Formats: sequence, structure tokens, C-alpha cells
Amino acid sequence: MIRPFTEFFQTESSSGLILLGMSVLALVLANTDTGFARYFPAIWDSTLTLSVNEFRLEKTIAHWINDGLMALFFLVVGLEIKREVLEGELSSIRQAALPLLCALGGMLVPALLFWVFNHNTVTADGWGIPMATDIAFALAILFLLGDRAPLPLKIFLTALAIADDLGAVVVIALFYTQEIQLTYLAWAGGIWAGLLLLNYLNVRILSVYLLLGVVLWYCTLKSGIHATIAGVLLAAAIPFRIRYSPQQLLHLIQERLQVINAAIDTSDIQPRDISEELEDINMRISSPAQRLEEALHAPVSFFIIPLFAFCNTSITVEIGLLNQLGGPLSLGIIAGLLLGKPLGISLFAWLATRLGWATLPDGIRWRQLIGVSFLAGIGFTMSIFVTLLAFERQPDYQGVAKLAILLASLASGLIGYVMLSKAAHVPAKSDAD
Repeated sequence: MIRPFTEFFQTESSSGLILLGMSVLALVLANTDTGFARYFPAIWDSTLTLSVNEFRLEKTIAHWINDGLMALFFLVVGLEIKREVLEGELSSIRQAALPLLCALGGMLVPALLFWVFNHNTVTADGWGIPMATDIAFALAILFLLGDRAPLPLKIFLTALAIADDLGAVVVIALFYTQEIQLTYLAWAGGIWAGLLLLNYLNVRILSVYLLLGVVLWYCTLKSGIHATIAGVLLAAAIPFRIRYSPQQLLHLIQERLQVINAAIDTSDIQPRDISEELEDINMRISSPAQRLEEALHAPVSFFIIPLFAFCNTSITVEIGLLNQLGGPLSLGIIAGLLLGKPLGISLFAWLATRLGWATLPDGIRWRQLIGVSFLAGIGFTMSIFVTLLAFERQPDYQGVAKLAILLASLASGLIGYVMLSKAAHVPAKSDAD
């Protein structure tokens, strides 16, 4: 039962460390004037064209990463949300109550603090920036804590971050959409309806969903809604349920294992044959959504997200940029992530337990929950993504916002690490309720 969580945490935590390294490298290259580094920031503005006969799609490399590859990231996010809602920590009201309410508090309070600093200013549209949590970075911090961070704490943070991602997807779809092209929007809606129909008809050929998903992405891109939303829509349509009951699964596995045992007894089988047989069993008993999530998780975690960070943290730090850190935009982001996240999560958790709507999971104490709430202030990937949408036509504000996100995320991670490290050495009876 624990193994899927363990594998997930190992992937996400390792990805977070790579993410940090790529971000540091991008900052170093962007602020170095010698050799190749002097041309580094301009690489992302180079144009890459996809052309087939009359079809032509031309975007900068940065846009291909942010609109194209990140759609795969959102596809994985959508599959994770679906898994948690159907079978995971969000599958029942009792299980979901605490992470959902904490995620709500962790979005509303940061947005409110940002508004306090930025209402009636040209940067007011950035209110969604401090609402996000970067699960890869946050779990990387828990990974560094080792046994001092118990498994229930990691599961809670994962459920919280996934619920947070769901909120971020809704915010992006509703509030960060440009001018709508109704024709393309209608096509996208029709394709999605077709995908849902295929699911209803129990069509389980993954390649069919992926092919239609590419067309859905293109129509979504042209409709004015951000193309990455297509990833979430596709995830919602891909079949998740296994076609067998537990009894049928057990019977199938036993039947195939008997065949393998018989072949071994007659020395008529090689280790590779056993491996292929087990792979065939896995294909038969797993759902298309499971297979796709397993296939995409490593490439997204170890290539797409680090590449996104490498592209979007190549900030040239100048005196003028540093001077703007005292402005309303950066103060709103820093206050939202560093203060708003822990305040909102802790406050809503306290209210939920006080009113009897939820209880703290076994093995989690209040000191640990507060420490995790600071880790949730590591916005990074999703915060930078919202920054690009909020200030698409204002690149100067993007640089300030990105630097503020980096500083706030670094401070949140350090505070969370210290608090959780100390909480591990405090006896449970001294932890105030």
C-alpha cells in the first residue's frame, strides 16, 4: 500500500533537487557576460516553426516550452488529481476535508495579501501568483528531512498540493484567458465531448486519446484559453478504472502464474520470457490513465519541469530590478507566499478541526502541520507560470515577479525545513492543540 506513495515521493523529491540546480545555472548564465553565456537569454526568443503543407505553427522556443511541453505537465497534474479524487486522499469527504480546506485557505489568504499591496495598481492582475504550491520543491525538502518527516505528513502535503493545483487550473482557465475565439472553442468542446464519449463506451486504446488530445491542444491554443488546460481536459477523459473486479484480478494473476510455474518446472522458459509475461499481465490489469501517468511522470519531472525552470529563471539581475523589490508587486508576492500560505493553511486547518469538519491525520502534530504550511509557500513552477500569463505583455514586471518568487520560495523552504527539523525532536505531549 505504501509503495506507490514511496515511488511518487522519490520521483518528485529528486525532481525538486534538479529543478533547484537548473534554476541556479540559469541565473548564473543570465548574469555572465563571457563566452556562450552572453547569448544565453536570447536563445529563448529564437523562432521554431512547425510546417506541414499549408499548416504552419510558428512560436518562440520559450512559447513552445510554456504552451507545448507544459501541456504534458498539466496532463500529469490532471491524472494525479483524477487519481486522488477517485481513489486517493481526496476520494471521500472525510479524507478530502482537511487538504481541500487547507488548500482553499492557502489560496485565498495569499491572494488577499497580494491585493492589499496591489489594488488600484497596474500589477493588480498578478493576484494569482502567490496562490500556488510547487509539489516537487516541497517534497524535495521533506526528502532532505528523511525519517524526521513521517509518511502521513508527506501524504498530507501531496494531497494539499494536488488540491492547490486544481485551484490553480480553475484560476488560470477563468481569470487568465485572453480574447476568446468561439469557433476554435467550439471545436475544442466538441473534441472533448468526443473523448468523454469514448470513455463512456469503454474505449481503452490510449493512442486514440493521445491523437485526439493533440488536436484538442491545438484548438485550445487557437481559442484563446491557455493551451495547457487541454492537458487537464484530456486527463479527465482518459479511462482510469480497471476493468476487472478484485476477485477477477486475483484469478487472472493466479492463472498466469500457474502457467509460468509449469513452464519453469519443465525448464522451457527463460528469464526474459518471465519478464515479458509479467509486462503483459501489467498491461492487461492496468488502466490507460495508470499507464500514461507512469510513462510521463519521469520525463515531466526530470526534463520538462527543469527545462521550464531553466528557460524562465534566466533573469538578468540589475540594480534597477533589485530596487523594485520594495515595490507593491514583489511585496505582494513575498507576503503572499511567505506569510499568506502558512497563515491561510494553518488558520483553515484550525477552524476545520475546531468545528469538527476534519481531524488531523494520525502521526501529524500541529507543529509539523505549520512547518508543512511554510513548505507550501514554495510557489516556483506554478507561480512563475501564472506570472507569464498575468504579465504576458509586460516583460519588465515578469522579471520582478520571478525574482520575488525565487526569494519567497527560498525563505519559505528554509523556514519550513527548520521548523520540521525541530518539530521532530519535540515530544508529542508538549505540542499544543
